[in-house]
Amino acid sequence: MLAACGSAPLHSPASAPVAASPVRPAPPPPAQPGLGATTNQSKSRWTTVAWSELPGFEEDNLFEAWNAWIKSCERPAPQFAAYCGDVRRLSIASADEQRDWMRQHFQPQRLESLQGDPNGLLTGYFEPQLDASRVPSAAFNVPIYQPPRTLAQRKPWYSRHDMDTLPEAQAALQGRVIAYVADPVDALVLQIQGSGRLRVAQGDGSSKLVRVAFAGTNDQPYRSVGRWLLDQGQIKDASWPGIKAWLAQNPQRQQELLWSNPRVVFFKEEPLSDLDASFGPKGAQGVALTPGRSIAVDASGSIPYGTPVWLASSGAQTRLQRLVLAQDTGSAITGAVRADYFAGWGAEAQELAGRLRQPLQMWVIWPK
Repeated sequence: MLAACGSAPLHSPASAPVAASPVRPAPPPPAQPGLGATTNQSKSRWTTVAWSELPGFEEDNLFEAWNAWIKSCERPAPQFAAYCGDVRRLSIASADEQRDWMRQHFQPQRLESLQGDPNGLLTGYFEPQLDASRVPSAAFNVPIYQPPRTLAQRKPWYSRHDMDTLPEAQAALQGRVIAYVADPVDALVLQIQGSGRLRVAQGDGSSKLVRVAFAGTNDQPYRSVGRWLLDQGQIKDASWPGIKAWLAQNPQRQQELLWSNPRVVFFKEEPLSDLDASFGPKGAQGVALTPGRSIAVDASGSIPYGTPVWLASSGAQTRLQRLVLAQDTGSAITGAVRADYFAGWGAEAQELAGRLRQPLQMWVIWPK
């Protein structure tokens, strides 16, 4: 999402998960200055603060975050590798013991813009879960494709409109269908999020839960369908619930809406064991995302993958004061104080992610 791969805010594509790539170089940690000292990074400014500045730090249930931290230790950034033994050992410790260990080894750094503004934006993304079928039918007739064999031979590849209308594009997609879903708008959401779960009806009548993970795009520009509707004055609520409400009133314009976004995402099918199903897809760090405890950050910013981050955000959708791990990125996630919150999967996660857009403050938990 994902993208991820990888998420995603309505006006830009999901994160595209990066499989098992080297962790990008991290900025040098600030020297151990006193409270209030600042250090400029590539896109942000870090200000050393006391632990007491972190809102809700004493109340957070760290157990969930610890699971995400253990995942990050599968591919740790160099600055955090030495702490992974303790992270694993403390997985059965109390939250107070975990907090004491963090205070001993780490120092919070308030994240600010280079101009010193600590306020930013939180959005959300999720992993769609859809019913699907291996064979097309009247109910399931929207294909989810793996990359066509000619993808590398044409840059950009055919647009969404071309794929629906040109015989040569359709010929190139023959034999590349993973499964069929029922709703083309749900298929678009799946592509924007960058990965998802399909409960696939097999030819023998059985069903199988699989994950479809990001495997490439047609290299066409991304165009937000929400922005398309806003620009036409069709809606004021550009959330997915708002878009679906507009479609319910304007079903004859569905194809026009879909074609307004020429980008198509292609997928690869992955097995989904019971253990894998308890986590999300792999993010840009190369580790599985943890619902409610993984975030996507600016890939060109100053937060290395695997960094613990304290997040505080209050708004109409939710109130969050918690430890999270920076484990993913997305092309929509740009700026110093900017994060995309992985909400999980299913209807509740979709509702939260589709509407989440609220103020944000962040603190990097950095080794002393």
